[in-house]
This record gives sequence, C-alpha cells and structure tokens, in this order.
Amino acid sequence: MWKKLTGKIVSALSARSRTFPEVQPPGEKPIANTLADNQNYLREIFANCTDFVVRPFKLGKGGSVEACIVYIDGLIDKDFISRNLMQTLMFEDADLHEREGEPLYKRVYDRLLAVGKVTLLRDMNAFVGGVVAGQLGLFLNSQSVCFILGVTGGESRDVSEAPTEAVIRGPREGFVEDIRVNTSLIRRRIKSPRLKFEKLIIGTLTQTEVNIAYIEGLVMENLVQEIKQRLQRIQIDGIVESGYIEEFIEDTPKSVFGQTGPTERPDRVVTSLLEGRAAIMVDTTPFALVVPVSFPLLMQSAEDYYTRFSFGTFMRFLRFLTINFALILPGFYIAVTSFHQEMMPSQLLLTLAAIREGLPFPVFVETFAMEFTFEIIREAGVRLPRQVGPAVSIVGALVIGDAAVNAGLVSPATIIVVALTAISNLTLPTIEGANTIRILRFPLMLMASAFGLIGLLVGLLLILIHICSLRSFGVPYLAPIAPLQVSGIKDTIIRVPWWLMRKRPLQTGKRDLYRQPVKPKGRPPKEETGQ
Repeated sequence: MWKKLTGKIVSALSARSRTFPEVQPPGEKPIANTLADNQNYLREIFANCTDFVVRPFKLGKGGSVEACIVYIDGLIDKDFISRNLMQTLMFEDADLHEREGEPLYKRVYDRLLAVGKVTLLRDMNAFVGGVVAGQLGLFLNSQSVCFILGVTGGESRDVSEAPTEAVIRGPREGFVEDIRVNTSLIRRRIKSPRLKFEKLIIGTLTQTEVNIAYIEGLVMENLVQEIKQRLQRIQIDGIVESGYIEEFIEDTPKSVFGQTGPTERPDRVVTSLLEGRAAIMVDTTPFALVVPVSFPLLMQSAEDYYTRFSFGTFMRFLRFLTINFALILPGFYIAVTSFHQEMMPSQLLLTLAAIREGLPFPVFVETFAMEFTFEIIREAGVRLPRQVGPAVSIVGALVIGDAAVNAGLVSPATIIVVALTAISNLTLPTIEGANTIRILRFPLMLMASAFGLIGLLVGLLLILIHICSLRSFGVPYLAPIAPLQVSGIKDTIIRVPWWLMRKRPLQTGKRDLYRQPVKPKGRPPKEETGQ
C-alpha cells in the first residue's frame, strides 16, 4: 500500500513543473486566516445551493492540520477526488510542520497535491469564481492562502457526429458542449505550438468562457486584436450560445446575411485556421464561429475536399444552381404566369390555362400560401421528437398538397414549384445560408407579383448591391468573386486538385501565402513508377 500510494504521488508531482507558482495578490475580499471564517463566508455566498459541498478533514501526522475542500456537485470528477486526491491528502505519515522560511501551504503543495494544475490565491472572489467554474477549492487552517485544483469533470455528452453537417466521406466527430473537449479536437488535428487559444470571460452572471483560436504566423494581421475588442465590448448578463456573440460582433448586424460561419465540425474549423482565419469557441455550445467568412465559403461543404476534385466541382456547380432555384423559382413562376404569358410555349400555356380553370385564387396567393404552409410543416418537423418528426413532415406535406389540389384550391403546377424550391433549399450545406434564402424568397415573390419580371430583377439587383456592400471583419463578403481574384476562383465555384492550390486565399492568407513550397506535379515521374 505504501509503495503504491508513494508511486502515485511521485508520478503526479513529476508530471507538473516543480517551480512553485506565484501567489496571486489579494483582492477586495482577502482569504481569512482561520478555516471557520472561510467556511462561514462561503456558506453565506452559496446559501440555498444544494449542489455546494464542503468536506472538512485533517491531514498530517496525527491530523495536525485542519483543512477542507469545496466544490459544486456535478462539475467535479468525484471518483478522482475519492480514490486519489483524498487518499493522498489524508496520508497520516506526511510531515507538514512549518519550518523556517517554508510555510505550510508550500509544503502541502510540494508533497501532497497530486494534481497537474494548481493555482494559489489570496482573493476570495477569485476563489469563488474558480469553484463555480467547476474546479476544486482547498483551504488550510491558519493560512491566508487557498488552492484551486484543476480536477474538472462531471457529466457531459460524448463526441458524436455533427447532426447538421453530415457527410458521407470524412470525419464523424462533432463539437460538444464542453469547450475543453472542443479545443482538444482541434489540437489533435493541428499538432503545432503555433495553434493558440486565447481566453476571455463574457457574461456578468454566466461567466461564460470564450476562446479565440488561431494559428500564429498565419492569422490575418490585427484580426485577433479586432476580435478581442469586439468581444470585450459585449456587456450582457449571460451568454448561453454562440448566437448571442454572433449578433454582437458582426459588421452589419441588421443584415439578413450572416457574417460569421457557425459550424459544429472540427475539420471545418481546422481548414479555416489553415487559411489564416480565426475561430470563436464558446463554452456550453457545440457551435464555433469562423471569422472572417465570405458568401462562397458558406456554399462549400467539408466533403468537397474529401472526394475527387471532379465530383467536388460538380457538387459546387449543383449548389450554385439550386440556390438560384430556391431563391428565384417561386417569383419567376408568379411573374411569368401573371404578367408574361407570351414567354411560355403555346402548348404549355394551354396546359396551365386548363389547370387553372376554376381556381379561386390568383397565382401569388396560391404560391405564397403553399410556401408559408411548407415552412410551418418544416418547423413542426424540427420541434417534434426525432423518431416521428421527418415522417410527420413528409406525410403532412403530401397530404396537404394532395388535398389542396383535389379540393380545387391550388394547381398542381404550384405544388411542383413549391416542392422543387424546398428541395433545392435543402441542398445548401450551411444553416446560415439556407435560412437567408428562406427569408429572401418571400420579398422577391411580392415584387414579382406587383411588377413581374422587372420587379424580380430589381429585387435581385438590390440583394446583389447589399451583398457587395457587406464585409466580414474587413473582408469583402463576395471575395474572391468581387473584387475578382483569379487565383481564388480555384476554390470557390470550382474545386481544383490539391496539387494546384499552392496559395491560400489572398484575403486571409497574406502573411504566409504559399501552403506548398514548390509546385508539385500531379503524378510522380515515370522512372519512379516503372513506366
């Protein structure tokens, strides 16, 4: 037993630095010199908190030193406390008598704290902050210094596949609600000390930890400082999800276009960091924010880089086609059938006229009502339990559409247009881009119903002007399409092979533009292959 316990203590102490840490200076509320005073103060602070635990005990030969640990139940790895830490602290043969020039807390630190991360404090407010953040506190009697031990744990969700960004080929790992797990998922993919995580605390009540992730030497100049300034300007009582922060830090927060890239895939964050961007990671949420972003970036899927470049290019062409369907098709259908019948072939015009005979509502009312109904069904499918949600959505859409046609309220052509529009919207790889298209579809339908194709074109022109005026942390929102940069087109509408993408995006990778030192060939020389 003695050898086993001694081995645990020695291995734990050798795993951390032997340098004694600096004791933080006292703040507004210094640590009291007696254990009872500290316990009473904490019990007042955490009054009516059933999850607050105080565990007094004695350590040293004959129990000569009174001490206590405090923690929040559910945020601490209690197995580690019971099996390792408490056995070490209550080891009876430890000689803890104070010696000249060596205080008691230093001897406890050197001999008994088998924990990698230890912080010494003289400020009670800082101590309370550490405890509510999920760390273990340790008090010693007659010492005006306390310890914060990094033994966080508790229950958390296991790493699983990202449900909103599923891929056929690629990593299956997705972010979880624990920020330390999320940073480790990125660290496993970028094994370099140049990967940095800078910490901020936002929210006067929630005290939410926010990390800024970037690669030193690649990140855009002044980008990290700009992110810090925008985050530090946030004055709010609580941050629950990264969406709170997103609305505070955008260049144009009133726009329907999101200027950050929310994602729950670690590989997307890593590829963005390798291009000179930064990521904002928030504790308690699986979604990280990539900045800066451009609209072409929101049209790209992580799977584009894991499949053959020819198929990746085909899928990108398909997405740019379907985004036009999702945005324009309902308005175009309304404009042509209401104002520009001469544009349709005669046979198609006669067919539509026969279908619409006897219908009580104009085309705009039909299309708008069915689009709005489909949005209701889709929202209901999201809120329903996962086992029945998709089935209810599909059956509901089929039943309502068929019933509306049989009742003579809607034409079959309108149902086809609405269904094709909805399916096209689902092909967009990011939630941010898909939601924007869902919103803009309705104003374009209104303008098409009032002014025909002219109104539709004016609406599209206004959207284009607005997009061209947007910036995400100083980067044009349509880059590299506008302003046009030929080298950047290789990874926007098309996806060229990796051996042709020598450069990083010019807007974000200026500090280290070349990701490949020399231009590699697409295949090895013939003498190496034996041909």
